[in-house]
Amino acid sequence: MTTDHPPALCPPFEWIDTPEGLSRTVGLLSVEPVIGFDLEADSLFHFQEKVCLLQFATPERVFLVDPLALDDLSPMAPLFGSEDIVKVLHGADYDLRSLDRDFDIHIKALFDTQIAARFLGLEETGLGNLLAARFDVQAEKKFQKKDWSVRPLPGDMLKYGAVDTAYLLELYRMLREELSELDRLSWVEEECLILSSVRYTPPDKEFLCLRLRGAGHLDSRGLAVAEELLRLRLDIARKKDRPPFKVFGNQPILEMARNRPTTPEQLCSVPGMSKGQVKALGPDLIRSIQKALRLPESELPTYPRYKSRRPGQDVMKRVEVLKAWREKRAAGLKLDPSVLFTNAQLLAISTARPWNAEDLAAIEGVRRWQQQAFGKEILEVMGQ
Repeated sequence: MTTDHPPALCPPFEWIDTPEGLSRTVGLLSVEPVIGFDLEADSLFHFQEKVCLLQFATPERVFLVDPLALDDLSPMAPLFGSEDIVKVLHGADYDLRSLDRDFDIHIKALFDTQIAARFLGLEETGLGNLLAARFDVQAEKKFQKKDWSVRPLPGDMLKYGAVDTAYLLELYRMLREELSELDRLSWVEEECLILSSVRYTPPDKEFLCLRLRGAGHLDSRGLAVAEELLRLRLDIARKKDRPPFKVFGNQPILEMARNRPTTPEQLCSVPGMSKGQVKALGPDLIRSIQKALRLPESELPTYPRYKSRRPGQDVMKRVEVLKAWREKRAAGLKLDPSVLFTNAQLLAISTARPWNAEDLAAIEGVRRWQQQAFGKEILEVMGQ
């Protein structure tokens, strides 16, 4: 693929894989007012996803920390938890959950450059797009799909890890300045503060079908088949140390739950199942399906249905009025309407029907910046 942008220059970087090196790195980073941060994981290659690389950027260099070689990363916790050091990330949600899951580490003083880009009204908010537009460089995103658990890491992957983080500090400076000029910096800071509270949530281990898109349309017997197949896939993936989707996909599971094949010939007709998969896994698949088919009616699972209270007609009319106001206001600010207020927020406002600033402030999910910047207009619209 050709590009009009030159490749990014690799900044100076250091590889850190010893406790002494980690301690020295934390000391150097702790005197910086702002640091860039990113991480790489191996979700496409192993059953249990893990963080494989931590990247820290200062104006002078990048530090590449190898968590696979270090037994204890707790010396980094005070650095991440310091409110005096701004941590610049891009699309931080995944990073926050990964740090919590693997190291019980949490970030304070977060600045997410993707959120900043959205509040500037930029249409392309991916880091690669921003690097191309702001610095005329092309980051090789193909490395996102590489196995970051391999050691030693190849030189081109090390370069990507360094480059992907090195531009965050200058990007932060640019976006922060532009947000200040538009008087939107406090908006982004509040959103980043809320985002920093995100934590890893373990998947539901009781009923795997809740994570299978389309399972809600299966009957009870089909749910039983799907559940057995999901558990079989997990067992195989764990033994082979592979991501479950690489054992067999979700679509074949749904097909088998609907049609319930019990012979190798029937398995071969399942869309998405190769002959190799049928040959290797056929007996186990058939046993799992037959087990579900033998399950007594009284033990068949049911898909949980959550009854949502349908808003009244008057509430929906107010929502439409609020949406019309939002569309017009967002257009004037050159923002995506959902950045200004989400549909869920508009529904909450319409349902609560606030009459004053105190009422509006009491609505769960409405931000302070929204109250301060648009509260008066919202109350006027609600009073119509």
